[in-house]
Amino acid sequence: MRILMLSDVYFPRVNGVSTAIQTYRQQLPAQGVASTLIAPRYTKGGEDEEENVIRLPGWTVPMDREDRFVRPGFFRQQAIRAAAQCDVVHIQTPFSAHGAGVAAARKLRLPVVSSYHTLFEEYLQHYAPFVPASWTKSLARNISRRQCNELDAVIVPSSQMRERLLEYGVTSPMHIVPTGIPLGRFSHGDRERFRQHYQIAHDRPVALYVGRAAYEKNIDFLIDATRIALRSQPRLMLLVAGEGPALHGLQEHARSQGVGDAVRFVGYLDRTHELPDCYAAADMFVFASHTETQGLVLLEAMAAGLPVVALAKMGTCDILVEESGAIAPPDELEAFAAAMVKVASDPGLRMQMRTHGRAWATSWSDETLTARLADLYRQLVNRTNSTESTWKAHSKERPA
Repeated sequence: MRILMLSDVYFPRVNGVSTAIQTYRQQLPAQGVASTLIAPRYTKGGEDEEENVIRLPGWTVPMDREDRFVRPGFFRQQAIRAAAQCDVVHIQTPFSAHGAGVAAARKLRLPVVSSYHTLFEEYLQHYAPFVPASWTKSLARNISRRQCNELDAVIVPSSQMRERLLEYGVTSPMHIVPTGIPLGRFSHGDRERFRQHYQIAHDRPVALYVGRAAYEKNIDFLIDATRIALRSQPRLMLLVAGEGPALHGLQEHARSQGVGDAVRFVGYLDRTHELPDCYAAADMFVFASHTETQGLVLLEAMAAGLPVVALAKMGTCDILVEESGAIAPPDELEAFAAAMVKVASDPGLRMQMRTHGRAWATSWSDETLTARLADLYRQLVNRTNSTESTWKAHSKERPA
């Protein structure tokens, strides 16, 4: 079986969608499933390519220079050509890739499924602040409903995301299939190497955030909570690992709050070596996004043995359960800061949370969850073949 994946984003553009696609593609061969990916090209000289990745030229997006826009008609032509060798079309993003995927699937009578990675009704208002939030939310909901109802199935990463799409009026079958994580990658980081490189004292308590420096991630909340936590833990450091459009504003916010020396921005870290070391160097992981559809970084942190302090919002609710090695305080600065101080001050608690977190993360492995995705592909192919056979049989019964 071969799957055609279509996406408007992929590495070197770093985000959760890129990570999910790469995870799927690395694990699917073990399930007897090959894949071809079509995604934008980001550099004139081309990227270091994985096998079976087709790159399409595009334009820089005016208000988000990290992204590329591929002309819909060209994307559609390439999708139809590639889909001729495939059994299922899997759409990963709702822009040019969506129209191309639906067109290719319909033309070639293939099943088409999409992963709903991003809660766009909360996302758009940060990038179009001049438009009333009620308008952007209504637009996002209407587009999501229409696109999802064009599909044979929708993959959602959490039960909360499924409930939200039901509220939109989505009627296509929905399947909860979270993206798994490669557990072994995050269990062998070098704590001392990272701390020495960034000149962090070996005994200084460190709270870590990993992810895009984007407005919807609510990182300014973490900075403000750190300012409060410093009253009880004056040596506490907040480490922010990631890049994005909000980075400069966050740096200025830290300075304006008088915590510039306690908040360190280290930028993007290589996922193979630097990021595991970064996880190992921290004493807790902190996360405050309201819009996360899953929260893969929480699972990465747990796999690395980090206690987690995070808001239970949207997709993170499925992760932040009892005995998961996490504390989910109320969405209030004082409460969040108190949880940070509690974890930083109690080595016994950290050890207990570390044990629970690692055990919980094993149920979210990439092998386990990609196997569920492969099963869904087979169900879709079998259903399509059965429908096709029934249609042909009925056609033969019709009188000439």
